Amino acid sequence: MPEDEAVEIEVIGLEAVGPAGPTAAQARQLCARALARAGIDAGHVAVEFVDALRIQELNREHRAVDAPTDVLSFGVDEGGACAGPRELGDIVICPAHTEDLREAIVHGALHLTGMDHEADEGEMLALQAELLRSAR
Repeated sequence: MPEDEAVEIEVIGLEAVGPAGPTAAQARQLCARALARAGIDAGHVAVEFVDALRIQELNREHRAVDAPTDVLSFGVDEGGACAGPRELGDIVICPAHTEDLREAIVHGALHLTGMDHEADEGEMLALQAELLRSAR
């Protein structure tokens, strides 16, 4: 696949994860697998690990919920039509509020593909479980 058709996955803030969490390579692989299952093979995603204060701020600004959470996804070029490489969006994860960081990465990536477990009939969470089983 030509370089301009690859998914670029940027991992930021791994120092917030600690030694038990995924490596940058593992985070990229999990994210890429989730995107590929949804038919996305090109674009850019940022996966950022943040502290509780930052995720609470984002949750308050974007969801009107003044509390920390585990993972938030922010899609950018959701329609897919853009001049350059598609900016898929950002996945923001708070390790202090997340039981399974690998699950949060997959969950956030699936949301960037347009999947929504609050609106579907279990498809997103079933795919998430399948991806996590095959990644272990």
